[in-house]
Amino acid sequence: MKRSAPGFLLVGGLVFAGVQGNLLQAQPESAADLPPVAQAVMDEQREQEADLQIPREPLAHKLFYLPTHDEPANPATWGSRFREVDFDSADGTRLHGWWIESPRNPPLGAVVFSHGNVGSMGHHLGFVMWLVQSGYEVFIYDYRGYGKSQGSTDRKGMVEDARAALDHVSKRMSSRKLPVISYGHSLGGAKSVSAIASGRNPGLKAVITDAAFASYREMARNYGGRLAAGLVTDELSPVDQIAGISPLPVLIIHGKLDPVVPFSQGLKLFRAAKSPKAMFEVGQGLHGDNLSRDEGAYRKRVLEWIDALDEKDGQ
Repeated sequence: MKRSAPGFLLVGGLVFAGVQGNLLQAQPESAADLPPVAQAVMDEQREQEADLQIPREPLAHKLFYLPTHDEPANPATWGSRFREVDFDSADGTRLHGWWIESPRNPPLGAVVFSHGNVGSMGHHLGFVMWLVQSGYEVFIYDYRGYGKSQGSTDRKGMVEDARAALDHVSKRMSSRKLPVISYGHSLGGAKSVSAIASGRNPGLKAVITDAAFASYREMARNYGGRLAAGLVTDELSPVDQIAGISPLPVLIIHGKLDPVVPFSQGLKLFRAAKSPKAMFEVGQGLHGDNLSRDEGAYRKRVLEWIDALDEKDGQ
């Protein structure tokens, strides 16, 4: 766990504004109890609502999205070959990603990875390079407003970005007759669930989320109390979308000690999903280490879960 700029807490890929001190402390229920950053967001919200009648959601983005435009690493840093990819979201916003090649030929399939809310995709390679070594190609991309992607962050647009990434990979893999798997961490899990539920998914074999949340409003309440929850809508929240993924198999992974997205959020997401579904409860898991801890024990379980889907398809 480390801190970013004052007033923000960074834990394994998800940041919330206005979080100070002990994560388990009582949450504020009045403006006087709010941390300075959250109070500033709310003051700005009230001023704009009064003067310009601007809707609540744009300012609430400050609670969820912290994009950067740097490139701390790329797949070559990890010894892998990759290609730069530019593609368009539904509204024409130009997006950027990396197609990471697998040493296995032919690969087992392609994984589309949707990353968490802090930083460009170069900060998130540790979540996927094990899949490359396991025989999968990986497509990792930046949402609008992140990295080299154009545009600015907004909830609906970022869901459309996840949709565009899935469509881009599915088209490329269909000619090779290889399956596609969606894998999202934290905010990326939330975005990918809503994207997949929004349309047809030819070639998509399975959906995996790791430390994803169920509700935007509940997450805002967890960190900023009733007043922060009032800044956020639950539009496109994954708990309302995930049933629409069926009959695609869904795997929910969540650490029982997650200090950022409570385990209860993952459980709520699992209960809202339809079969076929599975959940891996990582007993000592935090927010960003569920698959890497215990010498990668849960990475092996993920691969076994995918292999079991192949066996069912073959029956």
